Amino acid sequence: MTLSPVDKPPFAITTPLYYVNGLPHIGSAYTTIAADVVARFYRLMGHPVLMITGTDEHGQKIQRTAEERGVSPQAHCDEYVAGFEHLWELLNINCDRFIRTTDPRHNTIVNEFFQRVWARGDIYQGQQQGWYCVSCEEFKEERDLLPDQRCPIHTNKTVEWRDESNYFFKLSNYQAQLEQLYAERPDFIQPESRRNEVLSFVKRGLQDFSISRINLDWGFPVPTDPGHTLYVWFDALLGYITALQDSNEPPSLEQAIAHWWPINIHLIGKDILRFHAVYWPAMLMSAGLPVPGRVYGHGFLTKDGQKMGKSQGNTLDPVDLVKRYGPDAVRYYFMREIEFGKDGDFNETRFINVLNADLANDLGNLLNRTLKMAGRYCDGKVPGVDPQAMADGHPLRAIGRSLTETVPKAYSCLAFSQACNAVLTLVQASNKFLDDQAPWSLYKQGKQAETEVVLYAVLESVRQAAYLLSPIIPGISNQIYAQLGFAVDFNDRAIGQALGYDDQVGWGLLPPGQPLGEASPVFQRLELPEPVASA
Repeated sequence: MTLSPVDKPPFAITTPLYYVNGLPHIGSAYTTIAADVVARFYRLMGHPVLMITGTDEHGQKIQRTAEERGVSPQAHCDEYVAGFEHLWELLNINCDRFIRTTDPRHNTIVNEFFQRVWARGDIYQGQQQGWYCVSCEEFKEERDLLPDQRCPIHTNKTVEWRDESNYFFKLSNYQAQLEQLYAERPDFIQPESRRNEVLSFVKRGLQDFSISRINLDWGFPVPTDPGHTLYVWFDALLGYITALQDSNEPPSLEQAIAHWWPINIHLIGKDILRFHAVYWPAMLMSAGLPVPGRVYGHGFLTKDGQKMGKSQGNTLDPVDLVKRYGPDAVRYYFMREIEFGKDGDFNETRFINVLNADLANDLGNLLNRTLKMAGRYCDGKVPGVDPQAMADGHPLRAIGRSLTETVPKAYSCLAFSQACNAVLTLVQASNKFLDDQAPWSLYKQGKQAETEVVLYAVLESVRQAAYLLSPIIPGISNQIYAQLGFAVDFNDRAIGQALGYDDQVGWGLLPPGQPLGEASPVFQRLELPEPVASA
């Protein structure tokens, strides 16, 4: 039985709430592209979908940076938030909610959540001593520090010694419950390598963690003691809940969790895994709320095999990259070329070669030449062929049918590279089929029926490929569908209802006799930039 869209369960996915201490980098773009791809896939299937992204705007690091710049913390945040929103627009990110932790609604949710945890007896006041990294907003164990008391993550930053009164969350109370969660739901933390990291950390024994700071103005005051300010992670993680509620409704924790909670997938970088896979579920357990479905920690990106950083002079500006090559090119490379969950590398030569091979040559040129032949041999219409009359063993039909299982499974597992490779199998087979069958030769021989069968099979394969790749390259898929005679917008949030997933995912659904559009390249070949001449 096929579920109608209204019967399909809601699906919610989040990116991290990005810290606005600087403009967005390629790593935050990578996470957000991936979340957008997953959200688009579930929309295709007809699920109600909520994709959440946003910004984390409190804490000492923001306050210090704003002071150094001579602006207020709020003015600093407003400026950098605009940079994130601009990049998401350039990348064609189709998010549903953008939450800012400075939103007054968020303060209400944080206070209600705090009161639940306080009433549970899981918050107490104590003394915190230790090495503190302002960039991480986290105390560090001495055994984890690099030489000269440097942070193991922000390796050029020296940690600070702190000895202060804080409020603590009793994380130690949830050791057994967390271990039970990980055992009963082995897919709660993904991929497997991240799960193993968390199990190892928890096995060492959990320690209570600080949830407040003193002498800090930029943040929400602790409800029970306004002399303290809530620590950024206790505040920021709750942004996922605040974002669930419509902005035109009075903020309420109960209302916020009424429809979309629990989140299906928290998509994060591996550097913040502990907060999402250990601290966050424990906090939710304390407040009596269900934990999320999955926490997926992906890998880091490098450039030309080297770690990126301003000090190395090898940063990769995502805004510049999109402006030079277009959103679909950037989206496709990072989803196709990097096995999601592992570390990956950006190399511009490789970037251009992959895009030219896959999108300009294999997919784009295939459509272009087949459409032109259909224009000459079939009066500019989809060939009048009954696809159901084709033999089950037809090479393209067989591959196309297999994709209806392999590609959706890959998307649901966040195996984006596998999804791309599976679709490319059909595209490359279509190119070979076209060359082998030589419809131009068949037409010259007067074999009109045979010509039309070949052209239909190829055009339909391109349609299916465009549909299955639309979560990754919606712009190119729109162009392909338009040239095949459809009025479709893959950026439409109601795309699953508009097209009908079951009506589009399979092979053999291109309507015979449908007028075709004019052939034009859907992806222009890219050229390597000219090397900069040395002085």
